[in-house]
Amino acid sequence: MRGNSSTSRALNRRLILNLLRRHGPVSRAEIATITGLSPAAVTFVVAELVEESLIVEREAVTGATGRRPVPIDINYEAHLAFGFKLNADGIDCVLTDLATNPLATWHAPISDTSPDGMIKAIADAMPQMLADSGRSQTEVMGIGVSIPGEVDVRNGICRRSPRFGWTDLPFGQLLGERVHVPTWIDDDISAFAVAQKLFGAGRDRRNFVALAVGTGIGTSLIINAEIYRGARNVAGRFGHITSVPGGRLCECGRRGCLMAHAAEPFMLETWRTRRRAASASASASRSDFVAAVEAGEADALSVLEESGLRIGRHLADLVNLFDPEVIVVGGEAVQFGEALIGPIRLAMEANVFFSKPELLPDWVPGSWARGAAALATQGIFDFERSPSG
Repeated sequence: MRGNSSTSRALNRRLILNLLRRHGPVSRAEIATITGLSPAAVTFVVAELVEESLIVEREAVTGATGRRPVPIDINYEAHLAFGFKLNADGIDCVLTDLATNPLATWHAPISDTSPDGMIKAIADAMPQMLADSGRSQTEVMGIGVSIPGEVDVRNGICRRSPRFGWTDLPFGQLLGERVHVPTWIDDDISAFAVAQKLFGAGRDRRNFVALAVGTGIGTSLIINAEIYRGARNVAGRFGHITSVPGGRLCECGRRGCLMAHAAEPFMLETWRTRRRAASASASASRSDFVAAVEAGEADALSVLEESGLRIGRHLADLVNLFDPEVIVVGGEAVQFGEALIGPIRLAMEANVFFSKPELLPDWVPGSWARGAAALATQGIFDFERSPSG
């Protein structure tokens, strides 16, 4: 089907913006050479993007052969995005620039996990973060929200969230109507994968797996630079692979899921049980577990090893099926470093058929919320992704 001039212009915009995102500042002439667009087409699109403050001219460098052409770059600082990661006990909030660099962060405690309660908390947090950063509402180009559960991205509907008891909830539309800002929603791990695809360890990869280990365990599959979602938007539910038939009860209602036998709640419960067996007065908080790992306590390290080996064994099956270039690892459990990642790697490499992709930890505090913000900034680089609300 032949596209019209508007479609062609949108495609050219996407092509140029993604070139600048990957390569950094380049001149108009270099853009034409790399993309194959005519100089006239590049000039037209660049002028349009400059007028919208999406790109900016950087300072040209004078060399031995004279003044070099003026480089063009994305104006990451000119526009803002909000990111909100929904949790059962609160919302992690961030205000970022277009590269998802945090400008303001906020944690909104919440006792009401109803849709109205969540939406009110988000609406209340937005002006606070704008004030903290000294920025204006007019600079905000979008909101991203990550939700634990199954999300219909195209229609902006949370199909199911066992953590909140939501079913077929048009959360994107409801929030967009409340705050009057374009809104995108997705599940947690897909939002993390989008951030990795745009600006993280997956930036120059067309095929990779994003693996997150924390309260749950999940994966997102990036195939040919796109998230593979499956026929019903539930691809990548790695944590719900049956690992122990008839085993522990998972939050999804089934028994024996991988996350019920290897995610952080399992690690902590197992360690607490072992600690109590050794000493009835032993402390057993997460911070104590972290301290025990850092101190090299045998029980804590053995728990991480057991969980890591289980995750790695199943991860090998994923590698055998999809052959990713790399596996980007995130989630709160990345804090445990090689004590967890080492066993994952060991079990994966022992069970793969041929390919042994590198495990690349890429996690900093606030990564979940920054991933949510990337859902909004992604709209700049892919015009076909319409907001949910």
